[in-house]
Amino acid sequence: MTTEVAPATSLVAARLAGPVARITVGNGQRRNALTMAGWAELERLVDELGTQERVRAILVSGHGGTFCAGSDISEWLDADADLVEESFARMEAAFQAIERCPVPVVARIEGAAAGAGCQLALACDMRYMAESARIGMPIARLGILATPAFAARLTVLAGPAVARELLYTGELLTGPAARAAGLANRCVPLAELDAEVTAALGRICAQPPAAVRAAKRAVGAALAPMREATTHNDLPAVSMDDFAAAVQAFLH
Repeated sequence: MTTEVAPATSLVAARLAGPVARITVGNGQRRNALTMAGWAELERLVDELGTQERVRAILVSGHGGTFCAGSDISEWLDADADLVEESFARMEAAFQAIERCPVPVVARIEGAAAGAGCQLALACDMRYMAESARIGMPIARLGILATPAFAARLTVLAGPAVARELLYTGELLTGPAARAAGLANRCVPLAELDAEVTAALGRICAQPPAAVRAAKRAVGAALAPMREATTHNDLPAVSMDDFAAAVQAFLH
């Protein structure tokens, strides 16, 4: 039985198919970049789905042939500092909703997972990538100041050397390179990605749900000191002059 949870016209849509809730990010435009409203809707859906007893796992994927290019830059054109700060707070709240969700959240990645789209993938419990997909944090060129939470998600999976390289250079890793760096659980040809994801979800749903939820809590407890240490950030979200110029250049 399939149940629609959010309308397909939304920037973030969800449906229940058996024990798996499937969240689709974006509408195929702007490489599925999300507005502030889109990030807020993602947070709401994850929180709502996590409370439903029938949900054993959540799958996050992008609309069409890509995952998520991050935030919709057009929303930042001529934006003041308060709006920019709110935008980054909204996206971080969505990532934290995934991390505190009581059931496993799995990312299916094809195309690009860049910037906030990369953070969305890293907030998930597991990542399955197509060989042709790319993932990374090309945010410095926009004057975006990496937060401790952004850096922590990279560091805990790939280590400080890779985290620094990706943040300093903005390089995007292909699927095989991401797998080697620890950013992806599995990497397969695109034609095999759906079967790989379906098999992984089947293995999760075959376990007693209480045991799986306990496992997520246990891993979350192990990561809690790092997450708590990176919650506070003294810096603004962006270097405003560099950011405004970069947004103008990107959109014109």
